[in-house]
Amino acid sequence: MSKKNKKATNANRPFIFQKKNYVFLFIGLAFIALGFILMSGGGSDDPNVFNPDIYSFRRIRLAPTLVLIGLGIQVYAILLNPNKNKK
Repeated sequence: MSKKNKKATNANRPFIFQKKNYVFLFIGLAFIALGFILMSGGGSDDPNVFNPDIYSFRRIRLAPTLVLIGLGIQVYAILLNPNKNKK
């Protein structure tokens, strides 16, 4: 196949993802980013002093849950077929 024919076939290919896929991808990224932001902090300035805030509900339960939900949304966004015909 010549270079000219390859360029013509590549130009006619549709995108794999549609707008709906990208919206869900960005929502999933926002959940993941929020989860990591909530996980940050909780350290102590003095290494000889223990800070029990590192084991708070926010860092142990909420933040990892948000990250997992975000990853689930990412998988859904990748597998979503926006061109599926509704019956």
